[in-house]
Amino acid sequence: MIEQPYVYRRAELTEPDWTRFPGWAQVTREEWESAQWQRAHCVKNIRQLRQVLGAGLSEEFCADLERDQRERATMSMLVPPQMLNTMAPGTAAGDPGFTQAFYADPVRRYMIPVFSDRRPDWPSHPYASRDSLHEAEMWAVEGLTHRYPTKVLAEVLPTCPQYCGHCTRMDLVGNPTPVITKHKFALAREDRLGAMLGYLRATPGVRDVVVSGGDVANLPWPRLEAFVAALLEIENIRDIRLASKALMGLPQFWLSDEVRAGMSRLGATARERGVSIAIHTHVNAAQSVTPLVANAARAMLDTGIRDVRNQGVLLCGVNDSVEALLDLSFTLLDGAGIMPYYFYMCDMIPGSEHWRISLAQAQHLQHQIMGYLPGFATPRIVCDVPYVGKRWVHQVSRYDTELGISYWAKNYRTAVEAGDPLALRREYAYYDPIHTLPAEGQQWWLDRERDRAGNGLAPAGTGLTPAAP
Repeated sequence: MIEQPYVYRRAELTEPDWTRFPGWAQVTREEWESAQWQRAHCVKNIRQLRQVLGAGLSEEFCADLERDQRERATMSMLVPPQMLNTMAPGTAAGDPGFTQAFYADPVRRYMIPVFSDRRPDWPSHPYASRDSLHEAEMWAVEGLTHRYPTKVLAEVLPTCPQYCGHCTRMDLVGNPTPVITKHKFALAREDRLGAMLGYLRATPGVRDVVVSGGDVANLPWPRLEAFVAALLEIENIRDIRLASKALMGLPQFWLSDEVRAGMSRLGATARERGVSIAIHTHVNAAQSVTPLVANAARAMLDTGIRDVRNQGVLLCGVNDSVEALLDLSFTLLDGAGIMPYYFYMCDMIPGSEHWRISLAQAQHLQHQIMGYLPGFATPRIVCDVPYVGKRWVHQVSRYDTELGISYWAKNYRTAVEAGDPLALRREYAYYDPIHTLPAEGQQWWLDRERDRAGNGLAPAGTGLTPAAP
């Protein structure tokens, strides 16, 4: 009998042995399962990475990482032990092949990027930009993006328990790097959150609030609970989504007694008012779903919230295959009760070309994953188009595959187009990575950038000037 293109096999979740790393050889289970211990032992620099991994990590890798942090990185290093432990999970740090396994690891590729990962020809697309989705441009008040007619994004803080290399909010979130300074909120936190609540009370057309940042797990729990409780008192708010990669990267936080009790209180209030609360997390690789992650997801569902959902990002070398996407989706669904919800195409920020895939590949992946998962749990692959918003990858209006330019329409005005009569008739462009184009398309972009340089113009957008082939 001929096998199907993908064969389902239920995977047993495992927590990798953290004592395989020399720096954690004496760490007890009680320490490991403590959110305080996890936060205190995050890896923030190369010196700390060496202390944890020991001599098994080669000098070549460390030099590669140091060069990336000096010349390319848009995010500073911050990796919780929980996340680092899922990298090269089957290899001890002292094994001869550890550095090679670490280089190849999909979680490492987006959490600890190195210079050799990046494209030498086009490290950035010419139209890459720091705030690629123009979220700050659409702030109704500082930190509150009102892009969709009925939905808002509340960026309640600019920090996370972990920093992903591909972060779409790299212009605001985290510490500055040698190549990127960070924007800062002008208002104090309490003034900013108060202004958000005031806007929502005065804007009855909004029914859906995504509470994000940064990551809500970095807001002190009493303050986060108070903010969500205030949202629950606003009559027009019907959906509240808490965005936290820490459900995967720091599940110990969501398993703490304080958080579980607080979420139970919020869940009870939400049910009384007929409001839905959900947690949205961000998992990109099946190996990241460990028993602790599953316990945290189930603990949150036990509080009575509506759902725990995953919003992954399609990343080359991480999950850009049918097998990787389906393995991740089934692991989330079967192992942790987390709904596979979206996979976003990686946004067009500087330094991201080695992660991004073309629209054509995204369309192919969407087609190939259909029919395996239950319909309600089949993730949609979406392109977040600047000035448009989320669009399923097959909703493109026109697509020039030679130049890698796709054109998109929309059915609503964003906050910056309130008075624009042409907003619903205009097409908005999105761009494939140049290295994925046919030779003619690559040459067109190279000639274009050379012409700009010859005319004394900077490269388009904030991407880096491409090197000659």
